[in-house]
Amino acid sequence: MRRNRGRETLLALVLLAPSLVVFGVFVFYPLVRTAWLGLHRNDFFGGNRTYVGWSQYGDVLTSDIFRDSLATTAMFALLTVPAGLVLGLGLAVLADKKLRGIGLFRTLFASTVATSVAVASLMFLVLFNPSIGVLTELLPFDVLKNPGLLNDPDTALVAVAVTTVWQNLGFTFVVISAGLQSLPRELHESAMIDGAGSLRRFAEITVPLLTPTLLFVVVVLTIGAFQTYGQIDLLTQGGPGDSTRVLVYSIYGRSSPIVNNEGVQ
Repeated sequence: MRRNRGRETLLALVLLAPSLVVFGVFVFYPLVRTAWLGLHRNDFFGGNRTYVGWSQYGDVLTSDIFRDSLATTAMFALLTVPAGLVLGLGLAVLADKKLRGIGLFRTLFASTVATSVAVASLMFLVLFNPSIGVLTELLPFDVLKNPGLLNDPDTALVAVAVTTVWQNLGFTFVVISAGLQSLPRELHESAMIDGAGSLRRFAEITVPLLTPTLLFVVVVLTIGAFQTYGQIDLLTQGGPGDSTRVLVYSIYGRSSPIVNNEGVQ
């Protein structure tokens, strides 16, 4: 028994070795290296390195810029994750119906999977434009024309969130649709025979069985929200003011406050 376990363990390590090497080179080493470099102060070219310990991490974590960016990022996640999950689930449930022509709608719902962040951002940049945007003609809201959704500190983050939800909708729809396809139909048929309505079947059968898929979608969308950069850079550049300055843009943005004239802080 112990020999078999030893052989299985050895076989598992051999099979995992290629993946471990890839992760070690491209994930673990860069992570450790970055943490080590954070303990030093150096110039833009990596020279004049001086060990300063954890002081730089403390400066960042206690700064107003970090707290404001973290709050903005958390708000962005709250705007995008629940909305993206609900819309994706609703479209997936609708497309799961056996209706005539539903294949066309499935294709349309999943089409945003092939849309990049740059393309989606440029599309909504035109839609939100206060002069030529289609939304300014369709919706009777003054903020659409003056100053414009992307130019108003109260609506800019919401506008970027709408862009993100639309861009991620195809992914959410495809994943949840795959989860729905794997659910046993017999449970729904039994519930229908017992007289359960569609809403009750959805709440007591579909949602509980779909929980692992929904959790996966929530995790992926949350990670994406905290890594958001492209939409911010193309639509608002962190403005107006600092209303859309999320964490990643505070680090890598065109006017990043984390980098000063003396070097990397």
